[in-house]
Amino acid sequence: MKIIAVIPARYASTRFPAKLMQDLGGKTVIRRTYEAAVRTNLFDDVFVVTDSDLIFDEIIQNGGKAIMSIKSHESGSDRIAEAVENMDVDVVVNVQGDEPFINKEALESLVAVFKNDTEQKVDLASVMFEIKEAEEINNPNNVKVITDQNGFALYFSRSVIPYPREINVGVRYMKHIGIYAFRKSALLDFYNLPMLSLEASEKLEQLRYLEYGKRIKMIETDKGSIGIDTAEDLEKARLLLKE
Repeated sequence: MKIIAVIPARYASTRFPAKLMQDLGGKTVIRRTYEAAVRTNLFDDVFVVTDSDLIFDEIIQNGGKAIMSIKSHESGSDRIAEAVENMDVDVVVNVQGDEPFINKEALESLVAVFKNDTEQKVDLASVMFEIKEAEEINNPNNVKVITDQNGFALYFSRSVIPYPREINVGVRYMKHIGIYAFRKSALLDFYNLPMLSLEASEKLEQLRYLEYGKRIKMIETDKGSIGIDTAEDLEKARLLLKE
């Protein structure tokens, strides 16, 4: 089984323009993310796929592997699908370009899902993390996920799910962390299928997979992701790097 990691890296960002090219301890954010993915030793290959000449050159000039997107894309899945369409790979892991402090344990768990899935019942695997504070649970920027008893996703939402009509029933609220592992066939199906109403409403690409009947296995982790979405996040990352 050939497993690769692909890091979608868009230069433009609404909240923090050019964040991937910001300095983080003497290296750019995207370079640190790429090098961290390589250091996990989990993948047969690691690529950055980007729409930016600056990001492309940053990776290539520092000994990495990068691919330029040919088309414009609305989602990371679309960008990755275009890049791997003609590659001989079985599983593709999407590593977020703005998360240089990679959770290796979570990535190991995602890879293990497919290595153990001998009957090929899993189309995608992703990660979730329990949140307990009301502010986090109600924040629409925190995507929540609910699963069945076997850990397969039932739905993702920016809303509070499940709704707490009864409080003392042991419900746990799980935040979705945007790390994915795709079976290549599922990724290409996504690429070739049109967006439907749920995805359009919530602006969550993972809902397209569910709307077309794909099975998403969720892995729980006890570590939240550390992403860089704002200038304040970048300063926190710089401090963390010094520790």
